[in-house]
Amino acid sequence: MNTDPIADYLTRIRNASSAGLKMVEIPASNIKKAMTEILFDQGYILNFKFEDDSTNQGLIKIALKYNQSTRVPAITKMQRASRPGLRKYSNADAMPRVLNGLGIAIVSTSKGVITDKEARKLNVGGEVICYVY
Repeated sequence: MNTDPIADYLTRIRNASSAGLKMVEIPASNIKKAMTEILFDQGYILNFKFEDDSTNQGLIKIALKYNQSTRVPAITKMQRASRPGLRKYSNADAMPRVLNGLGIAIVSTSKGVITDKEARKLNVGGEVICYVY
């Protein structure tokens, strides 16, 4: 049994990109789907597909993105910020800046799962899920 599904999601993507795989399959949940859409919108992954099962919640298939000439992954680092044992919350004023604005922080807010830049723009705070750069 997996106690932290978001950490499992991040670890699967990290392991697949370090192994040089083109595709990774992850068990789906609503928060993972929202995080995948953010990664796609920000240009960290090439493509994604949600496959629904009648028995389970389904799968997320993610096509990873690499530099064509050097084969370096687009995602350098994915780090879990808030975890089940120690939640990290931030208001809009103290929202973390990842690599001075070059990376993103994925935040769960009352407006949904959004990036740190959108949270500052909407002036909402929430739980900082992870950092991606």
